[in-house]
Amino acid sequence: MAKKKETEEDIKLLKSKVLEKKAIVGAERVLKCLRNGTLQKVFLASNCPEKFKADIQHYAELNAVLVTELKHNNEELGILCKKNFMVSVLGLIKE
Repeated sequence: MAKKKETEEDIKLLKSKVLEKKAIVGAERVLKCLRNGTLQKVFLASNCPEKFKADIQHYAELNAVLVTELKHNNEELGILCKKNFMVSVLGLIKE
């Protein structure tokens, strides 16, 4: 039950950051921001490619950034972000 509550809170946070334009979409852009240390949290779709997942987790560990793997696939994550394309990786910018 706690997992479901955490996921709902993550989704609310994700939606609010997308509306505030404080979110980065795309694996390459997220990796670049992780290297620069400008992200506070990263969300991964459930079907994110392993190549990107390994790289993102590596750089996130180096910069102490929390990585959350959502139960939603990339199509559902794209819809949550109000994008007309699939989203596998999404990062939240530090404030």
